[in-house]
Amino acid sequence: MSLSERLASAPVVPLIGENDADRAVKTARALGAGGLTVIEVVMRSSDAQKGMEAILAQTEGLIVGAGTVLTLDQAKSVRASGAEFIVSPGLVDEIAEYCLAENIPFFPGTMTAGEVQRAYALGLRDVKFFPASLAGGVPMIKALSSVFREMRFMPTGGVSAANLSEFLELPSVLACGGSWLTPKEAVAIGDYSQITTLASEALAIAQATR
Repeated sequence: MSLSERLASAPVVPLIGENDADRAVKTARALGAGGLTVIEVVMRSSDAQKGMEAILAQTEGLIVGAGTVLTLDQAKSVRASGAEFIVSPGLVDEIAEYCLAENIPFFPGTMTAGEVQRAYALGLRDVKFFPASLAGGVPMIKALSSVFREMRFMPTGGVSAANLSEFLELPSVLACGGSWLTPKEAVAIGDYSQITTLASEALAIAQATR
């Protein structure tokens, strides 16, 4: 099943920011058990890529991507490690061009009409909307969608179970990303059942909305 097909059935992308590879794997498995099988591992530490590699090697049935990718070299590195999609907090032309040339799904962060138009001009049709809550939330996505009718958005940053349905009700929202599904406290104490519960609840909200 392709990334688009997975997101159509489960349009929620949890973020994993765990430095320890073993905990990253257990977190990914817990999310998968809750029905969320597209996972973004954020590259915010030197060990994050090892965690992503461990998830890819030790789990089945998941689509695993790399987030917080800041440079072209980093994009090439995570791709070599097996990342199946790439997410950046902002739009970097050379990363976009690389991903388009290599047919790698790429979600650059955008929050203004100018940034979305630039992504469109580069040939992208899917973008991250970040930080979603601070950038105007649902009203801003509605406004952007009225102009950029081919674009699909993945709001991340400030999305939670409380407002998930509001975002997913928008036809232009491909999926929502969020770290609320992987609370640091639960990961730290090994309460992976809580993560599975949060994933299941998010999936139920998504399916009820769509």
